[in-house]
Amino acid sequence: MNLKDMSKEELESMSYDDLAYALLTEKKGQMKIIDLFNEIGKLIKLPASVIEDKIGDFFEMLTLDKRFIMLDDGSWDLRSRHVQKIVIDDEEEDVTVDEIEDTLENEEDEDIFYDEEEDTDTEDDLKDLVVIDEEEDEEGML
Repeated sequence: MNLKDMSKEELESMSYDDLAYALLTEKKGQMKIIDLFNEIGKLIKLPASVIEDKIGDFFEMLTLDKRFIMLDDGSWDLRSRHVQKIVIDDEEEDVTVDEIEDTLENEEDEDIFYDEEEDTDTEDDLKDLVVIDEEEDEEGML
């Protein structure tokens, strides 16, 4: 159904982003955000002061709605009309699984920390160690 054929009540019941979607669909072209919101204002008879106050909210709404896309020149259009170009760089060299495994092994070896002044005399570490028998421990607690 054409927007101009809709009643004022029907138009007022629609959200701004739905109205923008319908306008862009009917116009079959991109529009600057202020022009788009002014058209919405004319349709639902919004005062100019309301348009000025709500333009920021309208911008945020369009930004969050995935049906719309902002173009390089700042105008808005329907995302469905624009194809996203994906560029694949073929200049990267092919890497084998063996090369990746070798790289990972080398990185793991580099992460190991060796203490240069490693103490090999463990008897000194154990000289203050006291062994308590379980029976002695139980008797001492009673």
